[in-house]
Amino acid sequence: MPAAPSGPTPRLDRIDLLRAVAMLWMTVFHFCFDLTYYGFTGQNFYDDPFWTWQRTCIVSLFLFTAGLSQAVAAEQGQGWPRFWKRWAQVAGAALLVSVGSWLMFPKTFIYFGILHGIAAMLILVRLTAGWGAWLWPLGALAISVKWVAPLVIAAISSLAFLNQPGFNALGFISQLPVTEDYAPVLPWLGVMWWGLAAGRWALANRPQWLGAGDAPARGFKRALVMLGRWSLSYYLLHQPVMIGLLGALVWWKG
Repeated sequence: MPAAPSGPTPRLDRIDLLRAVAMLWMTVFHFCFDLTYYGFTGQNFYDDPFWTWQRTCIVSLFLFTAGLSQAVAAEQGQGWPRFWKRWAQVAGAALLVSVGSWLMFPKTFIYFGILHGIAAMLILVRLTAGWGAWLWPLGALAISVKWVAPLVIAAISSLAFLNQPGFNALGFISQLPVTEDYAPVLPWLGVMWWGLAAGRWALANRPQWLGAGDAPARGFKRALVMLGRWSLSYYLLHQPVMIGLLGALVWWKG
């Protein structure tokens, strides 16, 4: 583990840019979902591959960039106090998502969505940041659980309890839960592990790929970088704003 830096450490703007892309894509996805919720469109976000694959790509991009960020934190010697401060922000935001979703969808509220998953995975990624090249096969193994778990549970019926809320936070399941968002530790930890492995390799071999040496961002690029840096706040605010505006439109038209 490298020594803790003595002063401010530079951010690598390309990671923020990548995170901003994920946030903007997610915003479009959620806006389309909200249009269906209010009856403006009739899309099937739960079964239509056009939408389910988009969600998979958005979550993958978001978690991959989270892994990249953890690689940078490990390289810069981030201490545990700073880690726990950031972790508490993510965990607190996850709790707010659960409360807000329960108010809108009491029967299908989010009890282990993307922020809950990230909070759990951040701890695991932090503890495994020094595992080097092993992160690649371990990531593949974690991702394979998506296909392996249903076969194992079908063969060993006593493991069916893993499908129940609470236990299904692990992700070793054969049945998807009925909830508005679900991002368990497995298989998604594999994506974050790959982001961590890719980040550590890039920092050692191609730091310019992550933005090392880039000039300060300007104009539209600067706006995207800021969005990437404030992604958690944006995540919490974008849906209430869009839902509120569409709800006001429905009320006005009615």
